[in-house]
Formats: sequence, C-alpha cells, structure tokens
Amino acid sequence: MAKYLSLEKSIRQWNEVQPLSEKDAERLGRKFTVEFNYNSNHIEGNTLTYGQTELLLLFGKVSGEARMQDFEEMKASNVGLKMIQESINDGPQLLTQTFIRQLHKTLLREDYTVYRSLPDGTQTSYTVHAGQYKTRPNSVITRYGDRFEYASPRETPALMADLVDWYNKENATGVMSPAELAIMFHYRYIRIHPFEDGNGRIARLMVNYILSSHGWPMIVVRSRMKSEYLEALHAADMIVGPDPRDGANASLKDIAPFVKFFTAVMAEEIRNDALFVSEHDEDVWWFDGQRITFRTPNYSTILNAMRMMPSVTLLQMKEMTGINMSAIQKLVGQLVAKGYVEKKVTDGSWHVMIIQ
Repeated sequence: MAKYLSLEKSIRQWNEVQPLSEKDAERLGRKFTVEFNYNSNHIEGNTLTYGQTELLLLFGKVSGEARMQDFEEMKASNVGLKMIQESINDGPQLLTQTFIRQLHKTLLREDYTVYRSLPDGTQTSYTVHAGQYKTRPNSVITRYGDRFEYASPRETPALMADLVDWYNKENATGVMSPAELAIMFHYRYIRIHPFEDGNGRIARLMVNYILSSHGWPMIVVRSRMKSEYLEALHAADMIVGPDPRDGANASLKDIAPFVKFFTAVMAEEIRNDALFVSEHDEDVWWFDGQRITFRTPNYSTILNAMRMMPSVTLLQMKEMTGINMSAIQKLVGQLVAKGYVEKKVTDGSWHVMIIQ
C-alpha cells in the first residue's frame, strides 16, 4: 500500500472526477466486478485464476481446470454483489438481519454437510445452513497457535440484533464517517461470526454496502494483502480481549490497528479508482488494482494487437513493432509470466486481462 496516502485526499480526488461518464462508469464497474469477486473469494481459498474469474463473470464462460464448486461459488459471490447494488439503488432504508441472512443464503446457495476425521479415527459431520445463524460454536486458530472463540450460537441472535440497531442509529446521526461505520461494522461482525461459513465474504460485502450507500466507491481488499489483513484483525483482538461480547461492542479506539489498516486500503483503492477514470495515457495499464507503466511502447503495441486480434502471431507482432523475434518472445514471455495475458490451449488465441 502507498505510504502516507490520505483518505480525505483520495475522496477529494474521487469527487473531482464526478459525475462519471457512462463509458467510465461501465469500465469501472466491469473492473470492480472481476477484482472484488476474485480477491474476496481468493482470500477464502477459491482456486479460480484471475483470468478464469474474468471469463466467468464478464463472458459467462467456464475455462481451465478447477473445482466446479469454485465456479459456482464465484457466480454466487457476484449475485451477492448485485444484491447489494440493487438494494442501494432502491434508496435509503434501514439495515435488517433479514437482509444479512438473505445475503448469506445467496452466497452459500444451499445447505451442505461437512465431514471431519477425529484424532481417534472416527468421523463426525455437521450441516452448514445457508441463511441461518450458526447452530454450533466456531473459533479460529491464530497464526500464533492460540484458539480465539467467537460468539456462541446462543449469544449470536441478540448480538446481531444489537449490531444492526447500532448501525442504524449511528448511520442516522451522521457523527461517524462512512469509513468509520464500515470499519467498525466489519470488526464487530467478525467478532460475532454469526454463520458457520462465509463470514469473511459477508463482512467485505457489508463494507461496500455501507460505503456505497453513502455515495463512496466500493473497495477491494486484495488477496495479496491477506497476511496484513489478518494481522490487523489479530492486533485489534489482542487489545479488545477474548470475550466476543467485548468484540461486538468495541470502539474505534479499541481497534486502532484495524482502523489504520483498513483506512489505508480505502485511501489507495479510492485514489486508484479516480486515476483509472481520469488518466488517459496509452502506456498506462491496470491489473488487479495495480497501475502498470511500461518502459517501452512495444508492450502497448503487443497488448493492443492481442486485444484487437486474439489470434495474432509472434511474426505479426514483430512486423508491428519492428523489433527482432527474440525481443518479441522476451516481451510476450514477460506478459505471460506476470499474468497479464494468457494463451488459450483450445485455439491458441490470446486472452488479455490487463486493462486501460
């Protein structure tokens, strides 16, 4: 993340590019659709590549090898994102537990059974219920090896009712900024961990529900920041303490490490959104939230050729750029190695994932 980047400055940059043209809004929407779903699910272990995610969500195509469950999970994630966007488009409304449970049911789609082997060799199982609060205790083993308990099934309904009531009241007063509301909701929600699966994905969707309902752009927590993300949560947990009820009522001061991390994420994401729609340089490209500037225009020539003519050959690239075949092979190899482009096994055509 960029150091010393101010969230206030990023918001000013975003406001300066408003209103977005229809074309820019569509470009940004397509970019966000792929990047949010890819990263939020990748954090939780989904194995689809960035390219597979793009083909699935933007073009409805299933490509490459992966578990069918991962494809279905990615599609359901996008439906959940659309559910949030549609709710915001419907206008101001109170947040409800029903909405959160419906969002969870959308992500998980249906109940499923988890089978586990016990130390003595016997097997046990339990059912994960889509759209219903947990019926068994849940916890996490931290990177330091200690067990951290979440709210019990008995405590969960009351704590979720308190969380929703708190949000609606704070939202109405306007004292807390959208960023503070989103960060606080995320932390308190995770300390409750109301469902048996999908809590991280729900938390990141709810952050965007809160930001977007206040006219802020939605943001992506990048999977490459997973360690920093979990460490910030853990650092806040160590200040707040192990009691889930304390976590569900923590203050911004209590969770300062998480506030610092998430504020920096928001600042960078919003600044980059403003740059994406305002910067017009043929040698500036974007890939998974990163701004890429190439040292030579030959990269852009090759990438544009691949976009316009997916079946373009290395020989044709050589003729377009005027450089030798060895240099072409090196440039293309670098684009492939970085994950910016890939060659389809089926027909040998190019799929370009890096965008302008």
